[in-house]
Amino acid sequence: MKKIILAFAMFLAMGNAGVMAAPVNTLANNETAVGIGSKESYIEHKFTPKLTVGYQYADRDEYDHQNDLYAQYDLIGSNFKAVAGFRNHLPNDKSNGYGGVAVVSPSFLGSQLYASYVKGNDFGETQVGLNVNVVANVDLNINYHNFDPDSGHHENGVGVGATIKF
Repeated sequence: MKKIILAFAMFLAMGNAGVMAAPVNTLANNETAVGIGSKESYIEHKFTPKLTVGYQYADRDEYDHQNDLYAQYDLIGSNFKAVAGFRNHLPNDKSNGYGGVAVVSPSFLGSQLYASYVKGNDFGETQVGLNVNVVANVDLNINYHNFDPDSGHHENGVGVGATIKF
């Protein structure tokens, strides 16, 4: 089953020009996640039982690259999170602080569904995805991502990536 999911993910990665944002991970205290996707890379670390801090580099088709500094705070267990951050290089060379929420399902057979929404003054971003554990400490991520700036064109599509946790 895992080989089928991995093959499907690779097919999507090769045939899709969609964008992808950092997936919503469930990390243990003092655990770090490093990930790469079709158009992004990120690193995040869980500093306390409730606080995760991270950095993401995203390569947008129309808007060059964007850098995010963000924090996630677990509100209800590790399944409901408040999200806050700062993103630069938005359309018209703007930078914005943003806030939002993320919801993660309980783990089932090594898989977790998630959804997130963040909103800044000049953009909104939605992501729905699935993290699948393929081997110890390595997750495959498949998601749908929608980046909607107030000015300019929005980007959406299916993305694929991998995360290593240590």
